[in-house]
Amino acid sequence: PPCSAHHLLHTVRSCCGTLLQTCKLWFLLLKFYYSRKSHVYGAGLPVRSVDFNRGTDNITVRQGDTAILRCVVEDKNSKVAWLNRSGIIFAGHDKWSLDPRVELEKRHSLEYSLRIQKVDVYDEGSYTCSVQTQHEPKTSQVYLIVQVPPKISNISSDVTVNEGSNVTLVCMANGRPEPVITWRHLTPTGREFEGEEEYLEILGITREQSGKYECKAANEVSSADVKQVKVTVNYPPTITESKSNEATTGRKASLKCEASAVPAPDFEWYRDDTRINSANGLEIKSTEGQSSLTVTNVTEEHYGNYTCVAANNLGMTNASLVLFRPGSVRGINGSISLAVPLWLLAASLLCLLSKC
Repeated sequence: PPCSAHHLLHTVRSCCGTLLQTCKLWFLLLKFYYSRKSHVYGAGLPVRSVDFNRGTDNITVRQGDTAILRCVVEDKNSKVAWLNRSGIIFAGHDKWSLDPRVELEKRHSLEYSLRIQKVDVYDEGSYTCSVQTQHEPKTSQVYLIVQVPPKISNISSDVTVNEGSNVTLVCMANGRPEPVITWRHLTPTGREFEGEEEYLEILGITREQSGKYECKAANEVSSADVKQVKVTVNYPPTITESKSNEATTGRKASLKCEASAVPAPDFEWYRDDTRINSANGLEIKSTEGQSSLTVTNVTEEHYGNYTCVAANNLGMTNASLVLFRPGSVRGINGSISLAVPLWLLAASLLCLLSKC
């Protein structure tokens, strides 16, 4: 059952008998323990070793590594103990702690170091090496700092939006020291975004801003943790290429049409106002982003204007193409005209100038 400090001190004194030096150590440990139970320790900085002539020293260890808190006594007759904020860890060679990761490290007779294996964040704090010499008690404190590699704990799922929308990507990470988070658009230029923020906001996103975005969480402990988010930007079709063609009767000829869109567009072909299907010597082939209309055996009735229509759920667009006879040229508006010999054009111009 729990006991008061007075009762524990009385018990220790009565049990020690003539072992005055041992009693002094126990008395010192119990007095020190009860006087510091409510004390809160501050954080520390660079690595140092134990020195009885200075105050609290610091040692920095990475999570999962082994920490060795050094303590060296003056002579073999000194009585030594290790304590932390939870209580007594070792008193002499008697282990009070139930933690199997904690052991004494004694490379020589005067060393009384504490070894903690597989250090975790809850091991961080102040540790005290308490020594009872023949002359006076001494204590030395070490503050154990536990560093944790960066780890991304939460990142946005892949997202699909319409062009012009606002997009917010989230990347949360843990680590000690606090990780620095940076975002990068994985394009050939590899643009990095200014600032070190958990949230990346893209206002009025464009199709050029689609693709993968990389979140990197970094601190000084180990290599950075990196994860990616894919952003898909939907936009209506735009005709990128339309190719008319010259055709000889009795031969095979094709008209080709390409369009850019997300989602990929569906294609339709029209002659005047009539939709064309794959039949009667006409064949339509459409793949993602492009379509072709093939006439397997060109006749006079096949010459003329055709319309390629590309559409998705965001909109549609079209382009006019011409299947024309050999020797004819296309006007700017896609109409067909007969080729005129150059000598005739020159003669007509000369006639106009001379008012013949």
